[in-house]
Amino acid sequence: MQPNRADEFGPCFVAIGASGAEGLRDLGDLLGALPANLAAVVLVVLHRPSDRISYLREVLARRSMLPVMIPDEDEEFQVGVCYVGEPAAHLSLAARSRVHLIEGPQDLYRNRTVDLLFTSVAAHARRHAIGVVLRGELSDGSRGLEAIHFAGGVTMVLGTHGAAARGMPLNATEYDGPVDFIGSISDIAAEIVRRIAVMAVKAA
Repeated sequence: MQPNRADEFGPCFVAIGASGAEGLRDLGDLLGALPANLAAVVLVVLHRPSDRISYLREVLARRSMLPVMIPDEDEEFQVGVCYVGEPAAHLSLAARSRVHLIEGPQDLYRNRTVDLLFTSVAAHARRHAIGVVLRGELSDGSRGLEAIHFAGGVTMVLGTHGAAARGMPLNATEYDGPVDFIGSISDIAAEIVRRIAVMAVKAA
């Protein structure tokens, strides 16, 4: 996916990836800790079977301070909204802050959906991108977080006392490219708010 440098003047994007029951709890906690007036678009991916009905939007909406929406193809992402995809229509960012849904029936991308999202955000949001890896197994998110780092964005993983949590967060820190921030859910929420403020000043 080729970078679109014009998109660097668009909104900030916070891309969050997780997996499993622990990751779902992390997502709810993080969305509950982010302020309702967050000056960014929030994009959320959780590993889910593609052939089952998902209630992820409803579950997250009960915790989130931001409205949680399922977007349509080519819709324009809006600041101050959290977006999730359908299980077989994986969320990604296209040029000019547009939605691109990647079809993935029969679990085609089930364990790579975080990387799909993160690499698209790296390509189009670049220095306005923040990538966050929460708990989950395997290494999804590692390549995408690397892409965000090398595009000039900010990378974060869940952990305590400077040590990443096992699974996806730890695997991300051990992949190529440094992670900018390791912290608890509340620490990550505060750092997201701080980083968005810094990005806004640089863009002014």
